[in-house]
Amino acid sequence: MKITVMTTDEQFITLDVDPDETVENVKALLEVETSISLQQQQLLFNGKEMRNSERLSSLQVRDGDMVMMASVAASNDLRLNPDGSAVNPRAFQQQIRRDSQLMAQLLQNDPALSQAVVGDNLDDLQNILRERHQQRLELRRKQEEEIALMYADPFDVESQKKIEAAIRQKGIDENWEAALEYNPEAFARVVMLYVDMEVNGVPLKAFVDSGAQSTIISKSCAERCGLLRLLDQRYKGVAVGVGQSEIIGRIHVAPIKIGHSFYPCSFTVLDAPNMEFLFGLDMLRKHQCIIDLKENVLRVGGGEASVPFLQEKDIPSHVRDEERLSKQASLLGQGPSSGTSGAQGKTPGTNTSGTSSSDPTQGADFEAKVQKLVELGFDRNSVIQALKLFNGNEDQAAGFLFG
Repeated sequence: MKITVMTTDEQFITLDVDPDETVENVKALLEVETSISLQQQQLLFNGKEMRNSERLSSLQVRDGDMVMMASVAASNDLRLNPDGSAVNPRAFQQQIRRDSQLMAQLLQNDPALSQAVVGDNLDDLQNILRERHQQRLELRRKQEEEIALMYADPFDVESQKKIEAAIRQKGIDENWEAALEYNPEAFARVVMLYVDMEVNGVPLKAFVDSGAQSTIISKSCAERCGLLRLLDQRYKGVAVGVGQSEIIGRIHVAPIKIGHSFYPCSFTVLDAPNMEFLFGLDMLRKHQCIIDLKENVLRVGGGEASVPFLQEKDIPSHVRDEERLSKQASLLGQGPSSGTSGAQGKTPGTNTSGTSSSDPTQGADFEAKVQKLVELGFDRNSVIQALKLFNGNEDQAAGFLFG
């Protein structure tokens, strides 16, 4: 007699078998046809599993009937450990990727988990699965507490406090559920803004941060770009913010290429091995840059040049740690993305107590210096204070304002 077997990938295989054939022998024939080992096969007839020792006739399998074949490995791939992590994370990931409907649901309801499934880091996937397991346990615990409160003594003070806390938490949970439904992007990881640039002819992935006051380049990156020969060590100091990093000097001007256009740029040089190049607010303002998130591009010179922000896959792993870069940026900057109150760097050996017969902090020359620094984008009062601090020295005042 002939039977038809439908495999897991919806292929149909016709087998010519004897009615008294054992299920195990049928699986052996299917192993030849499908390359799925006998141990990994699970045959179902009328919704019931067919055991290896049973015969087709005893299972009422007749000529022309259809048998379903499932892969035991496929079901095992989705098994989870007691802590919620996957027994086989790679197979678990591949199994979910193949289910387009499940992936669409994940993208809508749990963007963080969908990103972990699509990504290449299995540790991230395992960590998120553990987090979801803990969330389920916590939800179950809260439900049990709510049931217990329903039967609590309404005149007991402690019970009333627990009921009040439960009502407050319920409002928080409803707000969280509404955010998941209407604003799921808020729970996904935000990729920071990077663009392709060339510094002195050397291509770099530049981290664009409008919250960092100054444009920063690391010592190793400056050396690779051939700029250390221009390092002005008079601007040495220590940047203090989240931790501390040494300012080894300043490069006053060097060419950068954005798109097809060249622009002059100034850099503060840090001895910071974890950060290469950060395009800060000073140069963003000087070159009239526009961070266009609708078109996902950085426009320079009021729009004369534009470069697209890089996708996550295009950002090298050694510069992908945005949190570390933000902390490094906060050493010299202020603002929402820095996460700190700013930093202070001083040029050692500056004499601020000296006097002279002609006061350098007054007169037409002083006002000209003020106007020149104000044109760079600094507040007038800050410029005046900096010039007075450095006894009218324009270069040192500029370095102080940038650093």
